[in-house]
Amino acid sequence: MEHPAAGIPLCLLLLLMTSTSSCFFSEASARINHGGGRQVLAPAAGQNSFPPVKLQIMDQYVVVGNGIVEVNLTNPGGSMTGIQYNGIDNLLEVVKSETDRGYWDVVWKGDGIIKKKGALDRLECKNLTVITEEEEQVELSFTRKWSSELQGKPVPLDIDKRFVMRRGSSGFYTYAIYEHSQQHPAFQLANTRLVLKPRKDKFHYMAISDKKQRPMPLPEDRVPPRGQPLAYPEAVLLVDPIEPQFKGEVDDKYEYSMESRDIKVHGWMGKDPSSSVGFWQITPSSEFRSAGPLKQFLSSHDGPTCLAVFHSTHYTGADLMVPFEAGEAWKKVYGPVFVYFNSLESEASSSSGTGMSLWDDAKNQLMVQAKQWPYRFLGSRDYPLPDQRGGITGRLSVHDPEISTRNLPPTGGWVGLAAPGDPGSWQLESKGYQFWTEVEEDGSFSISNVIAGQYNLYGWVPGFIGDYKYDAVINITPGRSIEVGDLVFEPPRNASTLWEIGVPDRTAGEFFIPDANPNYINKLYIHQEKKGDNGTYEGTTWQVKYSLDRTYQNVNYTLRIALATANGAELQVRVNDPSSAVPLFTTGSIGKDNTIARHGIHGVYRLFSVVVPGSLLVDGSNTVFLTQAINTGPFYGLMYDYIRLEGPLSPNPPRN
Repeated sequence: MEHPAAGIPLCLLLLLMTSTSSCFFSEASARINHGGGRQVLAPAAGQNSFPPVKLQIMDQYVVVGNGIVEVNLTNPGGSMTGIQYNGIDNLLEVVKSETDRGYWDVVWKGDGIIKKKGALDRLECKNLTVITEEEEQVELSFTRKWSSELQGKPVPLDIDKRFVMRRGSSGFYTYAIYEHSQQHPAFQLANTRLVLKPRKDKFHYMAISDKKQRPMPLPEDRVPPRGQPLAYPEAVLLVDPIEPQFKGEVDDKYEYSMESRDIKVHGWMGKDPSSSVGFWQITPSSEFRSAGPLKQFLSSHDGPTCLAVFHSTHYTGADLMVPFEAGEAWKKVYGPVFVYFNSLESEASSSSGTGMSLWDDAKNQLMVQAKQWPYRFLGSRDYPLPDQRGGITGRLSVHDPEISTRNLPPTGGWVGLAAPGDPGSWQLESKGYQFWTEVEEDGSFSISNVIAGQYNLYGWVPGFIGDYKYDAVINITPGRSIEVGDLVFEPPRNASTLWEIGVPDRTAGEFFIPDANPNYINKLYIHQEKKGDNGTYEGTTWQVKYSLDRTYQNVNYTLRIALATANGAELQVRVNDPSSAVPLFTTGSIGKDNTIARHGIHGVYRLFSVVVPGSLLVDGSNTVFLTQAINTGPFYGLMYDYIRLEGPLSPNPPRN
């Protein structure tokens, strides 16, 4: 009997797999209950032409495959040693050790850990449990329990790593449950992620967004004498790369960091987008990532490396270390991430006239996965199903009387649910889940599939300084959507604007220093210390010069300074007297964002309101002196988002 797919060009077969799989696992699917409301969705009658999922358990390995993809994992460690697809025996880097090809890991600090950056734990597990073994789906659980005899060795968490393969799917899912219980000691969580390392002889072209795609240098190019390490260890000048096109470039993994809200699909292809195989990570939701939608994470970078970072201190610093007290109860599900593979034969693709690229197909698969989120087929009871979640709706507007007497639409604004706290505290929140959305043009918003719990509603709006927070605590309950009605964000303001610099959008995009060395660093937006002739660094001062026709001596003015990021910096403010021993205002030492070294233009947003006595101002020319006073080294400094001087507080100030 002829196979149902016989005669279909390979380039179209994968697309059919992708499109039909969404039918398999949605309305057209039969449902097999496994207790607790969890379901494995089976293909409906006539749609089961794909081979069943098969599981093979051996002493040292576990192999799960569905006729399209086959994954080999260590038993019972749960590391990925091999991925077989499209006739390639292994998509993972075969020259690396078996436990260094695909894995989950954690960086942590605690008793007995002496390394400055913390200890690395690859989360090698001790037990294997088969959660589901059906023709339609296999789910595996690799677990490890912490005990007091292990003090100072593995991270003090109970670990449950899951892998799910489904019938007809061109990939697999992976997620993990971390638990800290009453028996566990105190520690700090610095970083956790999923790491996949594709083969360097197969994958050379990286894509992380529509605009950020390029061929990448080889890992050998970063090693002397081909590469010259620069002042920051991750940055390497390519002086003699294997492929001459990369000569003179600086390669640095942080050049490819992205904001959490934009990390949906990224990965690798062969030499170019028309190559035969694609290797992708797809993340339909960022609910489990730390620190909100603007937090920047690594994605794919040279190696080749393909990451799903769930928590890190990058672009934030030690303030984002997750502290756990001894005996503190906590549990969190990270993921799932869908690891997806596709294949398009260039000749067949050209003859079909579809113009479909591997990247386009990966983006289409993202839409397929997003429609299925939250998934119904996962076996862990710690992952809430759709009917165990709730939602919130409302409408946000902005009221700034300096701009309009009427409420304004929050163009480009974002609102989100995160753990209760102060305005803006979501930037440093990492133990719980966060749920965000961009508001519509009229200010309306709807956030669905929110995990039950207590939250505050936060927000911000480009063009306005400050953070919005809804006063009441929002209690999300399963199966219910809360309507909060019309909400008004009143950004900080005391009086009318006398002058302003920049656009309040939480980035340093409007500030530029033109003396950066073009041979080594990007054109960043930095107020940092200056290197002197003797090789040491010294603080620098920027001057804002302006003229006031009339000043009022007996009232206060307000200087608003919004910082996009800071790293080991101290901002001092003086008005009309640069030699004053005591500044009018100082931030003190702030920030460990390290954004300057990591090619960013924002980190943690900080807003300062400085009271300026009218007695310091004069009619005519005035100057505000902004001094970055700390002179530690080249990567210490700050970036401005927006600066504004507001007029007198009194609506009818007395004349001089």
